[in-house]
Amino acid sequence: MTDAPMTARTGPKDAANAATSAATAGEVLSGFLTAQAGAFLRALPQAVGEAGSRPGALPAGTAGAVAAAGTEDLLRSVRRIGGALHTFGAAFEPGWAEETRTELRWLLNLLAQEPAYLRRSARLLAALDSLSETDPDGPGMLAGHSGAPKARALLERQLTLARTRAHTALLQELRSARLHALADRMTLLASDVPLLAGGSSALLPQAAAALAALAAGAQLLPLGRAATPYGGKGLHRLAAVPPARGAEPVRAAAGPAAEVEADAALAADDAPWHRVRILVKRARYALEVCGSPAEEIGELDALDRTLDRHQEAADAAVTVATAARTPRITPATAYVLGVVHADQRLEVEAARYAFGHQWPNLPHHGWHEWATA
Repeated sequence: MTDAPMTARTGPKDAANAATSAATAGEVLSGFLTAQAGAFLRALPQAVGEAGSRPGALPAGTAGAVAAAGTEDLLRSVRRIGGALHTFGAAFEPGWAEETRTELRWLLNLLAQEPAYLRRSARLLAALDSLSETDPDGPGMLAGHSGAPKARALLERQLTLARTRAHTALLQELRSARLHALADRMTLLASDVPLLAGGSSALLPQAAAALAALAAGAQLLPLGRAATPYGGKGLHRLAAVPPARGAEPVRAAAGPAAEVEADAALAADDAPWHRVRILVKRARYALEVCGSPAEEIGELDALDRTLDRHQEAADAAVTVATAARTPRITPATAYVLGVVHADQRLEVEAARYAFGHQWPNLPHHGWHEWATA
């Protein structure tokens, strides 16, 4: 391990440097990774126990809460270890760091699937119910529509099937040699971080590079186009009574080729936002490693939550579009699914609008200067 001290600079970085001034860069990085590896090993048995329950369910009472917390703790440590290995990769033997990151990505994707389907199901069914009900504020766009019950049943059935498949895959992999090998890696990491000699001598410049990548990614976003708020609530509560039951608007004819083209266009439109979401997470973890104040980390937390909303709404819209292509569904069902798809795309736009207001208005007192120094 290198004994080079953390590089200190005057100005905005002083708060982060103060937390680590008495430690070498290698000690700071080692302390962070050993703590996260220990959290991984503590959470793993609880997460494996949770996976043993039936799909979409948890054991009742305190045991269920402990199991759910175990999965969340495991996901948290996986993300932080992976983020640190990415940002500070020069401090490690390249082959070891890349192999470890690959295995952590595998586990992250495996663990995240079933909870993602649960959240997506809750999101879509709640949106459909809201669109279909009438309350003192007025009727929803789908209130009384004959296709709403069938669309709801179709979404619930398809998402339950997807969740069950994800649960089965999780059970199989949690008993695999691959997971045991990753646990062995984490056991070694909890006791000895394999740093290169001199490789960890400058954490702050590497953290600054992560912040600069975030700033560059945000500059590529079409924030000007996202500057107009969208009236998505208008779908949920109409000012006027909707058309009579069974009445359908005229829909433009579209074949499979047009649908594929539309899907590709939406995916390309979403891609830079999803990329910035990843960059936000990496920057946030880099600030954690460097001991930045909670206020600076909190700024990135707020951005992270907004872009998580964006990702979940975009994924939900893809799910609805896929459901709408189910063979032999009625036109009424397809129309309802189209309205729910539009509702989720409006949620995407609302998240972009929120990000566009958060990003330029963040206080310029800390990590912003890191990225431009």
